[in-house]
Amino acid sequence: MDWKVFAAIFVTVFIAELGDKTQLATMLFAADKEVSKMMVFLAASAALIVASAIGVLAGSLLSEYIDEKFLHYIAGVGFIAIGTFTLYSA
Repeated sequence: MDWKVFAAIFVTVFIAELGDKTQLATMLFAADKEVSKMMVFLAASAALIVASAIGVLAGSLLSEYIDEKFLHYIAGVGFIAIGTFTLYSA
């Protein structure tokens, strides 16, 4: 196992998820006094695992047909577009 790759992915995803709608929704569910905090944790964790699995599968399939360098360009343009839209609409 390549721990440098693991750490890079972990830190990137962790920072991206902080303050995200997912975290806010999880906090709202956990704030409900009638809901088990363990159930909120398990359900939110399972949802993130499934969403990540879909991302890994999609990335694997795309890399079969599209050059990796081109995928990096597409991702970069996508992030810039989202950032620009966010700044514009703020």
